[in-house]
Amino acid sequence: MPTAADYRPPRWLRNAHLQSLLGTSMLRRRRGERALQATGADTTVHLVDGGEGVRLQGLHSAIPGMPTRGLALLLHGWEGSAESSYMRLTAAQLLRRGFEVFRLNFRDHGDTHHLNEGIFHSNRIDEVVRAACDVAQRFARRPLVVAGYSLGGNFALRLALRAPAAGLELAHVAAVCPVLDPARTMDAMEQGLPVYMWYFERKWRDSLARKRELFPQLHSIDNQVLGLRMRPLTQWMVERHTDFGTLDRYFDGYSIAGNRLAALQVPASILMAEDDPVIPVEGFRQLKLPAGTRLEIAPWGGHCGFLESARLEGFAERWVAERLVTAADVETRPASA
Repeated sequence: MPTAADYRPPRWLRNAHLQSLLGTSMLRRRRGERALQATGADTTVHLVDGGEGVRLQGLHSAIPGMPTRGLALLLHGWEGSAESSYMRLTAAQLLRRGFEVFRLNFRDHGDTHHLNEGIFHSNRIDEVVRAACDVAQRFARRPLVVAGYSLGGNFALRLALRAPAAGLELAHVAAVCPVLDPARTMDAMEQGLPVYMWYFERKWRDSLARKRELFPQLHSIDNQVLGLRMRPLTQWMVERHTDFGTLDRYFDGYSIAGNRLAALQVPASILMAEDDPVIPVEGFRQLKLPAGTRLEIAPWGGHCGFLESARLEGFAERWVAERLVTAADVETRPASA
């Protein structure tokens, strides 16, 4: 099984910004498209129940005629989607290993803005838990495993925390560069290379403009608001579209820093890069983790990059797949084995 110590990209590929930017490039997206297509899997679109009238969309993929090892639920990052390159590449790795895969779109991601009136925010964990339960019932394959990247990694770990109370049986959760402390992530983005802030601001503004177009009677978002920078725009959203009242309470609501993961009952694996330019690595060393959770920190990788060569092959997708395969095999192994 590959570990963070095995990730050794060529010297020219050890720059954190190069890793992060190439990871979201069109070249990488095309590689994901080709990899998923090459599996020969059938993919169908589904609407799942997020509870209280919320509808979320996802993509179910399975290779016809292949025995099923289990079901893998994949969660994307903020302003990504089920069609993001890392989602497709991870799905391809898992499909080849015998999993069925369900790639879930969060609210207002992946051209799903029309499905719900309310605006997405990062504390909407309840609807993701409910959607996961619906997926588990609809595609009753066991064992069920989960993986997420960036904000999707944060959601995956919070889903694991809530799984026992929700009656959701998870065999394993894998998270790559999960958002740990949102307040520190905001600070890092404001102080770091401007391209990251520009990227997320542009994507979020487009998302809010789309919401305004679809529901003008509910979302009177003027252009002055859309022109705000990330922090004041988040403050605007918190005050008008959540019950948290303040930015600090909102960030605290989905933080998994400190001892918040100590209550995990689901086995988990976390992969982080020492040089992640978006999520500070210091918080990971201060985590209080249960015995069933393993944290691996690689010297390189950037933010969800972990590219291995000029062909843009990804170490993180293999890392995720191997951990989920191992967990599934342990789950299904006869007790006498």
